[in-house]
Amino acid sequence: MHGVTDPSVQEAVRTYVKLMRASRAVAGRVEKLLATEGLTLTQLGVLEVILHKGPMTHRDLGRKVLTSAGNMTDVVDKLEARGLVRRVRTVEDRRQVRVELTDPGRELIEGLFPRHADDIARAMAGLESSELNRLGELLRRLGMAAARSANAGALAGEVEDH
Repeated sequence: MHGVTDPSVQEAVRTYVKLMRASRAVAGRVEKLLATEGLTLTQLGVLEVILHKGPMTHRDLGRKVLTSAGNMTDVVDKLEARGLVRRVRTVEDRRQVRVELTDPGRELIEGLFPRHADDIARAMAGLESSELNRLGELLRRLGMAAARSANAGALAGEVEDH
């Protein structure tokens, strides 16, 4: 590997490339079904989260779907334009806006989600159940460690700046 001599760094890079290729292959497969419904993965994620968790604010949706606040506004705008979601001000705090499913949105996601889940299962069929469980645990640990590392780096940068 050009300019990288540390075997552990080389191994990390090779593994990262495999992770990204696998992720793109699975996403590419499931995106085809979503495209037939005119949805992106993020749009589906918003509909699915609201279906399973109930109405949410943009901020909460962004955290669940792992997207920025600006992108979430665009995603919700597009879903709202299609009549799949609506924004509703809460009675308790009129400043707070929740996004909820409309009847057509609920009908779409309730029909689509089982097919989407089956498509994911077919895409992941190269692994046995025990391997999927192990991979899930490893990815959870990886995500948590990467988040801790990123947060530690951000905190260190903030301390150095002051």
